[in-house]
Amino acid sequence: MSRFREVLGKSLGWSFADADAAALAALIGERAALHGMSGADYVIRLAAREWPAETSYLVERLSITETYFFRHGEQFRALAEQALPERVADRGTQRLLRMLSVACSSGEEAYTLAMVARQECAGPDWIVDVLGVDANPAVLRKAEEAWYSSWSLRETPDAAQRRWFRVGDGGYRVRDEVRRCVRFRRYNVTDADESLWRPAQYDVIFCRNLLMYLTPDVASSLVARMTEALVPGGYLFLGHTDSLGSAPAGLELLHTHHSFYYRRPGGRSPGPRPAPPATAPACTEEDAYNRAISLLREEQFAEALELITAGLPGRPRERDRLLEGVLLAQAGRLTEAMALARRLIDGNGLYADAHQLLGLCLEDVSDTDEAIGQYRLAAFLDTGFALPRLRLGQLARRRGDDRAAAGDLERALDLLPHEDEERIALFGGGFGRISLTVLCRSELDGCEVRR
Repeated sequence: MSRFREVLGKSLGWSFADADAAALAALIGERAALHGMSGADYVIRLAAREWPAETSYLVERLSITETYFFRHGEQFRALAEQALPERVADRGTQRLLRMLSVACSSGEEAYTLAMVARQECAGPDWIVDVLGVDANPAVLRKAEEAWYSSWSLRETPDAAQRRWFRVGDGGYRVRDEVRRCVRFRRYNVTDADESLWRPAQYDVIFCRNLLMYLTPDVASSLVARMTEALVPGGYLFLGHTDSLGSAPAGLELLHTHHSFYYRRPGGRSPGPRPAPPATAPACTEEDAYNRAISLLREEQFAEALELITAGLPGRPRERDRLLEGVLLAQAGRLTEAMALARRLIDGNGLYADAHQLLGLCLEDVSDTDEAIGQYRLAAFLDTGFALPRLRLGQLARRRGDDRAAAGDLERALDLLPHEDEERIALFGGGFGRISLTVLCRSELDGCEVRR
């Protein structure tokens, strides 16, 4: 048994505790029998020379693959509010952001990095490049597919679900805008791999809950490679079980957002963000508005907002201000979006769409009770408005009130075939009519009580 653990440590860099001995012994017996060997001969063969097929199987069998989107959200908040603003300021002339997810498993972490970065680098001329690496070929195949169950999204904020995923066939697909930012490749942490670990290459590296499973020598080598591969001012995020102490070589320890993480000294302090390239306004109000709606459908939020706020010809209409509010919310400028929605309501308290916008903003800032009140107003003011009914049903389900959820979801399902296309573009979170219908049915099927 000790010899088998030595082989795994040498070939994979993995360390196993004495408590794992029984499970490893059973695995040796199973694999030896499959190959018609004794247990001792199997271990000798594994140690003697490369055995790629068997090593791949062991990686798949022994890997710990549990992960999900936005796991340990406090670290992603530190990334969004501390690390990325600095890196964006430092990369302002290059407009390129590189990140690495080590032991990325089935891809949720790598895609989350891209989502957060795309939110921060809203300009279309920014390049976000995320590389996810893992030794397990099975989970990498799943990562490439970018298709996940609702369980993988259990900690994903609603706004992120609406913006970054498409729903269908009982699951969620990562949107192409994010998928284009992420690559995956197989990598064994015992491999030096000069191309992967070029000096000063990455702005951010995530390597969470891996070091504890590695042998001391391999863990030490990996930390040294990651440190050198960070640009000056780059950030390293480790798991809560991993610690490099208070003064690791080449890094400084930071503590914000209830999270510890590391920074390679150097770089610049964040400065003013470069303004997005100006977009020439359209010739007429109608042309400009329709172009902005098209950009919204294409998820080009910054360009659409630039077009709307550049000053449409004539006095802005109610619907122009509503679209501006939706785009502000999509850009993460929730305070401005809420203020605009409230101004619309002050001017016309019967404007159902403004109540819907305010509800979505309030929900994103975790004021769920007031958000529910705004959705109810929107549904009351316009009885044919499907989308507030859908949100009310989803929130009722989350609170465990299946009876109320079923009522609102059934009403939404009746109304969705007739919902206005423009409202779907504004409030559907990037989902089309069919996807929203599938989502509604899925939520309704989950209710234990049906009216």
